[in-house]
Amino acid sequence: MTNAIESFEIRVDQAVLDDLHTRLRNTRWPAALDDAKWAYGIEQAYLRDLVRYWLDEYDWRAHEARLNVWPQFHTEIDGQRIHFYHVKSPVADAMPLILTHGWPGSVAEFVDLIGPLTDPASHGGDAKDAFHVVIPSLPGYGFSQPNDAKGWEPKRTARAWAELMARLGYDRYGAQGGDWGWFVSTWLARQDPEHCTAIHLNLLFAIPSPEAMAALDQLPKSEREKWNRFQRFNAGESGYVAIHSTKPETLGLGLADSPVAQLGWIAEKFRTWTDCDGVIENAVARDDLLTNVMIYWITNTGASSARFYYEAMRSGAFNPQPRLETPVGHACFPKEVLPAPRSWCEAAFNIVHWTDMPRGGHFAALEQPQLLLDDVRAFFRRFR
Repeated sequence: MTNAIESFEIRVDQAVLDDLHTRLRNTRWPAALDDAKWAYGIEQAYLRDLVRYWLDEYDWRAHEARLNVWPQFHTEIDGQRIHFYHVKSPVADAMPLILTHGWPGSVAEFVDLIGPLTDPASHGGDAKDAFHVVIPSLPGYGFSQPNDAKGWEPKRTARAWAELMARLGYDRYGAQGGDWGWFVSTWLARQDPEHCTAIHLNLLFAIPSPEAMAALDQLPKSEREKWNRFQRFNAGESGYVAIHSTKPETLGLGLADSPVAQLGWIAEKFRTWTDCDGVIENAVARDDLLTNVMIYWITNTGASSARFYYEAMRSGAFNPQPRLETPVGHACFPKEVLPAPRSWCEAAFNIVHWTDMPRGGHFAALEQPQLLLDDVRAFFRRFR
């Protein structure tokens, strides 16, 4: 094992792009149901149009250059090669901040926030809100490469993040995340409390105690609706969790062989999980969706990213834990698919900051970057 940190730049061979285009042109489509819309999964008419756009209009090279604007690196931690952005602020005493994506996201979610986070004075903000930014790809995701080792789950990932921040010379830092980034960030706070001083989350879920469940009817209507939304999600939208957490390798065969399968598997979630009123592009630009999908495709990480669920479910990471006393800030977006009543969250976490957002969903950094940015700045002011 080495502690070496090596510079990295995304450079996709043209042969990979040519193969992608060949596969897209040669897609074998299933028979489409009459007027199925989105009831059975992704609507085929929409997907066909998205594939046409991918072939004829989407320019990977332009987005590759955009992703390469900021410095990226590789380092090996616990036997896994980890990819990450590391962008130092021009403000010397800026606060270090590690941001973690989830599935089906990637580091691309945060790229447009790097400038405002590191150099707020150049983006209409206050230099006092500056951060040194670290944005790693989860193990087995994107440019962290498909992992061929078992056991990469949120707790182990959090330990790797603690090692990464130490390796970069940061002895005091904050963390931010949603989706798996929520879970990794909370475990980072539990496992490295001497250095991780506060965490900001745009997804926060807490398992209620039997007493809290018994008192559910006493909660305000808006809070009861959060629980009802979670139940609806669990009943009708959680099939992907069951597959990821039981048979990720079988699913991965299709995701590795068919770019349309990879696109459909991800795009359907972007429609369901965003504040888009049924049209993905109302919330997330088509190019941003495809860039995210491209990162999974060109790195062949469909299977290894799904495996994170399998490992997480068997790791004990979901077992009941003592209340987390590290200060927590929560940006509560109204279309988040995994909401929990605030009182349940306050019982499990030391929440010192809570913002009910006017709009937005699961992919906050893509959907509402300014709202998320403002909330991150406001929360961390008290910890500088």
